[in-house]
Amino acid sequence: MPYTIFGAEESPYSVKVRSYFRYKRIPHDWKLRNEDGETYTKLARLPLIPLIAKPDGSGIQDSTPIIEAMEAEFPDPSIHPPEPAAAFASCLLEEFGDEWGNKWMFHFRWRREIDQLACGRRIAQMSNPHASEADLQGMTKQVQARMVNRVWFVGSSDQTAAQIESSFADAIGQLETHLENRRYLFGARPSFGDFGMWGQIYNADRDPTPSIIVRKHPNVHAWTRRMLAPASEGEFESWDAVKGTLLPLIRDQIGSLFLPWSVANSEAIASGAETFELELDGQLWAQKPQKYHARSLKVLRDRYRTVSNEPSIRQLLDETGCLRYLDV
Repeated sequence: MPYTIFGAEESPYSVKVRSYFRYKRIPHDWKLRNEDGETYTKLARLPLIPLIAKPDGSGIQDSTPIIEAMEAEFPDPSIHPPEPAAAFASCLLEEFGDEWGNKWMFHFRWRREIDQLACGRRIAQMSNPHASEADLQGMTKQVQARMVNRVWFVGSSDQTAAQIESSFADAIGQLETHLENRRYLFGARPSFGDFGMWGQIYNADRDPTPSIIVRKHPNVHAWTRRMLAPASEGEFESWDAVKGTLLPLIRDQIGSLFLPWSVANSEAIASGAETFELELDGQLWAQKPQKYHARSLKVLRDRYRTVSNEPSIRQLLDETGCLRYLDV
């Protein structure tokens, strides 16, 4: 009996998990939750996707715990580079993709009408594949109306829009350089970081406005296609081989944006603040706290504590401005 992935193409976390299952060649079915509502309702602790229904009748939710649990069951080929600094960098990028990369995807998807209508139509078609054109147009408008007002959830606003979009463009440019003559982020096989980063960028590439940015970068676009069904084509490269073009991305996106934002968000939640402000890379950022993401910071700090005596990891974090946010 195969595993079942309850997911959707428009969910970056769902396609992240599917990509991992394809890489590991784990037999699975891909279903929308309404295709087997009884099983989904039975196993889901929260009304979210992705959800994995395991052959033993149990379930797992949340993309990162799913991959971590499956990696314990299917350790080969490993998604973790063998060198400590590379392995930790991969974990940083996975968390960054899930948490900050989601700001990119969600912001672009619901910021402009051209993207709102494009994704709204895909969601409407997914939910009602046999709908007439007139019904489809009406359902698209309903999706648009429902989702546009939710962008605050990822911190998207008139104030933060330019910074979110420049962060995306900058990261895609840095990835383009890094992926020159390289199949995946850490060499000839996908890593934990590839799956976390890819899900968000792949979904952004499905929408008109961000796809223009992605498709101007052929190395990145080829990687988004490759990660649909990734394969091990060799070994991970050494940390020395990848760090020259990977450290700038970690410094500019994680050390300068994601981690200071994460700390401010966590502090706002702890103090019960309804909103918070901080300066990110010289620009003022303001939003409502995101409760889930405080857990993300704790996960990273706990992960760091287990390896804090490793000099190469401390050097990586110090060089990228991340150490002060994790070494607490």
